[in-house]
Amino acid sequence: MKTSSASVIVVGGGVSGLGLALILARRGHDVTVIERDHTPMPQSADEAFDWDRRGAPQVRHSHAFLARLRNLLLNDYPDVYADLLHEGATEMRFGDDLPPEMTGFVRQADDDELVMLACRRTTFEWVLRRAALAEGRVTFRTGVGVEGVVSTQSVDGAVVVSGVRLADGAELLADLVVAANGRRSAVNEWLTEAGAAEIAEEVEDTGIVYFSRFYRLREGFDYPPRSGPIGGDLGYVKYGVFVGDNRTFSVTLATPTADNELRKILTDPAVFDSAARQLVATAPWLDGCAEPLSDNVHVMAGLLNRWREFVIDGEPVALGLLPVGDAVLCTNPLYGRGCSAAFWGAHLIAEALDENAHDLRALALAYDTSLRSEIYPWYRAGVDQDAEARRVSTALLAGDDPDGDTTDPRTFMRGVFRDGLLPAMRSDAVVFRAFFRSFNLLTSPDTMVKDPELAARVFAVWQDRDNRPEEPRLGPKRRAEFVDLLTV
Repeated sequence: MKTSSASVIVVGGGVSGLGLALILARRGHDVTVIERDHTPMPQSADEAFDWDRRGAPQVRHSHAFLARLRNLLLNDYPDVYADLLHEGATEMRFGDDLPPEMTGFVRQADDDELVMLACRRTTFEWVLRRAALAEGRVTFRTGVGVEGVVSTQSVDGAVVVSGVRLADGAELLADLVVAANGRRSAVNEWLTEAGAAEIAEEVEDTGIVYFSRFYRLREGFDYPPRSGPIGGDLGYVKYGVFVGDNRTFSVTLATPTADNELRKILTDPAVFDSAARQLVATAPWLDGCAEPLSDNVHVMAGLLNRWREFVIDGEPVALGLLPVGDAVLCTNPLYGRGCSAAFWGAHLIAEALDENAHDLRALALAYDTSLRSEIYPWYRAGVDQDAEARRVSTALLAGDDPDGDTTDPRTFMRGVFRDGLLPAMRSDAVVFRAFFRSFNLLTSPDTMVKDPELAARVFAVWQDRDNRPEEPRLGPKRRAEFVDLLTV
């Protein structure tokens, strides 16, 4: 139960910052959002797509809005959810596009919460910002960055943040500062300059470079059927199709960081489109039914999995400042968890503030506890997935067989995934549902491993692998073949 209102400064106007501003305003708090980019409000979703977001280049890439996020919106902010649908976002409901091999599917009551939102990141932020502004308790300052924090020291020597210093020389004071300024956040520098200890970081390279291009369906065309896979991993390239709003979609390709040849040639729009046409999942989307929304391919490198420790040995590094979104954890964008985790984290801050409005230390500890319990396991799962992906891509780039060592437990598990889980998902509704509940952050990341019934179903399919036809070809099996097709 909220005990009193607070003044809050939110640094950053992305999904986590906008989400937090909306959440806190509706709980009676006064919020100032500071966004470094000069971003006047657009009048349409297509205008929002042209937003100048130099501080957030990821908005030009594919995004997934998973069921965890969709349900938070639908349950707590139904007006915002309705506004998103009104502006062209669409629902992707579990069970609507079943694999052709699936028989005897029966919808269950909880399938109603297994719904993803198809939307461009820019459209989502535009609608969210408009909703926050409408609250009256939210003020935006755009086109100015934050240079540091205003702070004092408590009697026991703790750094207490009480505001921010802006690049234009102004100082703003508040009861709480929230760093929602993304993966390049300078919050560590701000706090060490104020006399706080270094923030501890756990960093792992995702091992990929990300290429995205957006398209819009031509008149008279509709989205291709989505009953088959709309993403996958060939080892040397990962790929996916992401449905957007207003008849748009994006295709994303990701190459290993070390593959300099593919990294170079995929920046060419013609080569990118040619590459997408070589993959079974993406080819129908570029078969004359759509035209690109831009002349270039958007590229992101330096993609890291990062977890920042703002509480060390049971004590906050500083009081009065909390991180949210990519400022505290980054994950591989291919898993589509970023926006959902950011909005989820904003909810965790609001819940902690409800119970600890007058105790900054208790507030920081409560938020940290919930963050570690609810979101950190997904970060950890992503790191483990990326480590295996790097092993496979390194072997393929060297011309080796990643499954050559049959004594390696990783080889066995890779085989179970390829010849057990994937085919089971096409025919077994129980496995299919469980996978997508986990994928959408509705169950824990280890559900598929720890549930004995699910494990038995997957292993039964794996053990029958020699009695099934060969798995359908999803693209060129070997990297060299793929490259040759692009360079002819």
